[in-house]
Amino acid sequence: MALAPSVQSLLDDIAAGGDVRLEDMSAAEAREAFAGMALLDGEPVEMASVHDRSVPSSQGDVRVRVYRPREDGDLPVIVYFHGGGWVIGGLDTHDNTCRRLALAAECVVVSVDYRLAPENPYPAAPEDCYAALSWVSGNAATIGASADRIGLAADSAGGNLAAVVSMMARDRGGPSVSAQLLIYPVTDSSCATGSMAENAEGYFLTRAAMEWFWANYVGDRTRARSPYQSPLAADSLEGLPPALVITAEFDPLRDEGEAYARRLQEAGVAVQMRRYDGMIHGFISMAGALPEGVEAVRDAGAALGAILKAS
Repeated sequence: MALAPSVQSLLDDIAAGGDVRLEDMSAAEAREAFAGMALLDGEPVEMASVHDRSVPSSQGDVRVRVYRPREDGDLPVIVYFHGGGWVIGGLDTHDNTCRRLALAAECVVVSVDYRLAPENPYPAAPEDCYAALSWVSGNAATIGASADRIGLAADSAGGNLAAVVSMMARDRGGPSVSAQLLIYPVTDSSCATGSMAENAEGYFLTRAAMEWFWANYVGDRTRARSPYQSPLAADSLEGLPPALVITAEFDPLRDEGEAYARRLQEAGVAVQMRRYDGMIHGFISMAGALPEGVEAVRDAGAALGAILKAS
């Protein structure tokens, strides 16, 4: 397929703003540039309540943001890890994505402000995310959530973290995770897939940017073969929670996300996979400009909520 007209228009607008390359920026400059893109996610969706709090980890407190779509009853809970290549992004850049997800899934959403690289390289991010999951499991009642109905959801590098934290929970004997929603996840440090070559330039996320993200996160990406860095390198994916995997046609990460979904299926994990034709990386967080992003969050949230309510 060709790019969707809405995507082509957005890319034209971005190109008109000049040639901006993450790999030529410092981490601080990239964070500032990315923060401005939160405007693409539209006006904030109304929630019954939204509040920030801190949860403990081994390296100090981790800030989280708790979203409730309604106040009554103990709801299932989704722990969300934002994208941004482990270097950029935060609670504010993914605020409206989490609001839409909470509403669609009818779940409490806890968004995690994990430590960023290069100041805090691997394994800071997965350890913070695992600590947040553990806190939610042990303290669900304090946020009006059900500890036995916990899902993970995430996009891009956050999708990497959700896949990794699912493995950490399996390998460390808990907490129990009922489902994982992986939105165009990073699963392979090689940057050598077909889609990485096909979509290396011109579709928002570039191969050079991915190489820059990996360099900031782990240093030498060619050695990042631990399954807690590159989930696709895991010897076994057995015993992981059911997964919903979303990819985009014109995304450098398309093939590694779909390869991970197939590996999960081969390991006996229940998987729902959907590729959004005509879309680019990041489209879910551009829902204010791309109506397909609204559709994707609505459908994925409803599917994830149904799994959690049945668990």
